[in-house]
Amino acid sequence: MTSRSGTEVKDPGSQDRAGRLRRLGEWCARHFITVIVVWLIALGGLHGLNAAFGGTYSDNFSLPGTQSDEGARVLGRHLPGAAGIGAQVVLYDARGPLTGVRSQIDEAVGSLRTLPHVLSVTSPLPPTPSAPPTGALTPDGRTGYIGIQFDANPTSFGSSYLRGVDAAVQPLRAAGVQVEYGGLLGELARPVPTDLTSEAIGFAVAVIVLLIGFGSIIGAAIPLVTALVGVIVGVSCLGLIAAATTFASVSPTLATMIGLGVGIDYALFLITRHRQRLLDGADPVTAAGRAVATSGRAVIVSGCTVIVALAGLYVSQIGFIGKLGVAAAVTVVTAVIGAITLVPALLGLAGRRIDRYWVRRPVAERDPAPRPERGPAPERDPARAPDSVKRGEPAERPEPADGAAHDGWHRYAQRMERHPWWFLLAGLVAVGVLAIPLFSIRLGHIDDGADPTSFTDRRAYDLISAGFGPGANGPFILVVDQSAVPAADRPALASRLDRALTDVPDAASITPVQPTPDGQLLTATAIPSGSPQSAGSTELFHHLKDDVLPGAVSGTGAKTYVTGVSAAMEDFLDLITGRLPLIIGVVVALAFLIILIVFRGLPVALKAAVLNLLSIAASYGVVVAVFQWGWGGPSLGISGTVPIESYVPMMMFAIVFGLSMDYEVFLLARVQEAWLRTHESKGSVALGLEITARVISCAALIMVSVFAAFILSDNIVVKMLGLGLAVSVLIDATIVRLLLVPAVMTLLGSSAWWLPRWLDRILPQVDREGDGASPYPRSLPDGRPGAGVKGPPR
Repeated sequence: MTSRSGTEVKDPGSQDRAGRLRRLGEWCARHFITVIVVWLIALGGLHGLNAAFGGTYSDNFSLPGTQSDEGARVLGRHLPGAAGIGAQVVLYDARGPLTGVRSQIDEAVGSLRTLPHVLSVTSPLPPTPSAPPTGALTPDGRTGYIGIQFDANPTSFGSSYLRGVDAAVQPLRAAGVQVEYGGLLGELARPVPTDLTSEAIGFAVAVIVLLIGFGSIIGAAIPLVTALVGVIVGVSCLGLIAAATTFASVSPTLATMIGLGVGIDYALFLITRHRQRLLDGADPVTAAGRAVATSGRAVIVSGCTVIVALAGLYVSQIGFIGKLGVAAAVTVVTAVIGAITLVPALLGLAGRRIDRYWVRRPVAERDPAPRPERGPAPERDPARAPDSVKRGEPAERPEPADGAAHDGWHRYAQRMERHPWWFLLAGLVAVGVLAIPLFSIRLGHIDDGADPTSFTDRRAYDLISAGFGPGANGPFILVVDQSAVPAADRPALASRLDRALTDVPDAASITPVQPTPDGQLLTATAIPSGSPQSAGSTELFHHLKDDVLPGAVSGTGAKTYVTGVSAAMEDFLDLITGRLPLIIGVVVALAFLIILIVFRGLPVALKAAVLNLLSIAASYGVVVAVFQWGWGGPSLGISGTVPIESYVPMMMFAIVFGLSMDYEVFLLARVQEAWLRTHESKGSVALGLEITARVISCAALIMVSVFAAFILSDNIVVKMLGLGLAVSVLIDATIVRLLLVPAVMTLLGSSAWWLPRWLDRILPQVDREGDGASPYPRSLPDGRPGAGVKGPPR
């Protein structure tokens, strides 16, 4: 804030907040034993509570208001046995027809009917040898399936439920019949994902990067320890929350990925600032306090930005998607808390011994204007500023600190400063080429055919595909509510429907319509020609829902629905596709607003939003090329080509936009510091790039390694998220941060910090670095405008 004379004065509220953070950091560093013990108690206690009372994870979600959900409700009211959620127990006997084990099948069917949550069970065999076939048995009789309707998604029943299913089918297995669980029952039978290998690989790479990048063994260990503790605490909290509400099965893996990435990054930013303070002469406690008051505040801002971006997923109005954001946000919260409490405690424990063990000469962050930290920095008297500033000329040329004027990053920054257009063009070409596959993206739902053959649902999928065709894995249930149709007109309606359902494109077969026992509904089953994830199945769904069924009942007063598990997935896809632009708009607007408030520059904020859009487009392109086009997919353990899982782009967008703020804030903060000190735009950009390049590159490489390690997961969606997030961070930290951002900032020059005066007045003031004074003076000492003016003061 400024006085009436225009002189900048400190904001007491901001000073107090900065003081509280500094005191917190110093207290944690001074009382490191207490802090460490509290964290260990929290770690053990929450982990134990989660093991004892934690909930389970399942892909159990509802889509109220969709036609598939309404169709299921209508069907359940008139034919309870056909309602609910279906699954299959697939049988195969290589020795001969399944009729040879009729008694075992009848026994298994009877036992399955007695299990909890079971609405109905249908046998693949007809009641008598002379009865017509049921449609659940192949012509050779070797393959069939027992159909089960559950009152809820079986993945929410818990693994203990499988013991009852296993006991029911034991007579068949004893008779030599291959028994596999298909659909959602098969998902329940999948091995519990641990991803320990991925986490171990990510940690190993992080250790190597930290040792090579910063040299100190203790300095490398602290980020890893704090990140691991924060993730375990966060995932334990998530498990306790999952006892009260349902989270998707991918939630703990997603939370672990994000928690490890941001946890290491946040600790790294604090440690590099702390070690620079030690080199400047501060004692360990004071250095830790200053690190928390400066970089710690940036960590809080970045963490809040990630959380806000994840909260933006609730704009989709789909609880399943919103809860994925909550799951990731939980470990972001624990990472932030760990950074501002556990990190300074471990720094206090290490003291000046932090660099005692090293593999190469330790390095630390360099400040634009280093100064001793033994006491408060002296205030600069604006009245004694150089005459060049009073004339509107640059006060000084920013120079690198620590005598590193000729290192590689300095030479790179100078080259960028001399040729910004070439750097901008190179970045745009690279992003453009990577984004080309995006124009052919096809969202969909990945079916069980993409799972490893070690999964029972994959083996069931293959048996059904071989015996009945791939479309039998994802049938559509057609429901026609004819309760409003006069009884005399109903036979004619059934005939019209049968004619309309003949020779429908992309349908392998559609059964004749059959009335329910009360005569109020007509039902049929449509089997697609292709697999559930194929584009043909999606086209068949929309053709039946929008054209065939409405056209067949036109003018009769009947209502039509396409329901079933596959239909619900298609409705889910339609919801995601329709709301993705809204999600993108909200998250981009939030990112734009945060950058605008923090850095007080309209072009800077606009640049951040546009460049983030370019980087996410490029990462989408890579994901499409690998998974949808199959470029390198087999080497990643992907069976064939698959569509892009419908919610992956939405999750990637929210997460990457949040994470990109870490590097955006870190780089722009140093550029702005040099700009406010010198008002020399090109040199400030080059200096900011030089100072932050090492830390950004190492932090990004660590996060990339953490995300990329999850490509080894057996879960195809986890693979997709791991690759997408790894590529996003890599593009963001290299092409965007090292090419596009500095090039655009250099070309914008002083215009980058332009802000209309009316907007400057209404935006809240944010003390980014916690120094107790806003870095955005509204006016200069002589009363001339400051932040609200285009270019340097004149």
